[in-house]
Amino acid sequence: MKNILIGMMLLFVTLSTQAQDKKNKNAKYDIEVGGNCDICKKRIEKAAFSVKGVKSADYHLDDNTLHLIINEEKCSILDIKKAIASVGHDTDEVKAADKDYESLHGCCHYERK
Repeated sequence: MKNILIGMMLLFVTLSTQAQDKKNKNAKYDIEVGGNCDICKKRIEKAAFSVKGVKSADYHLDDNTLHLIINEEKCSILDIKKAIASVGHDTDEVKAADKDYESLHGCCHYERK
């Protein structure tokens, strides 16, 4: 009887440990962000770095993709998308407010989807 209880407790601990989300300290993401020029590139990267936990942010104008390395224990990808949208750039999931988009420099007005 004692062995059965110990076995059941070990099984419970094993299953509950596997159920927890493992947060990656060097998670890599690529997200689509609207932008046109080097001014956009600097603004997008600065917005990404403003979120605590972003280790690397590199925006590529040729394919409108932001390559990120983040610590998921400190931030989420949604936090970064919201920060980018707040400076006027649409992401694949979060759209910038019209007011923020209109406040961008004329050369930064990308084609919105």
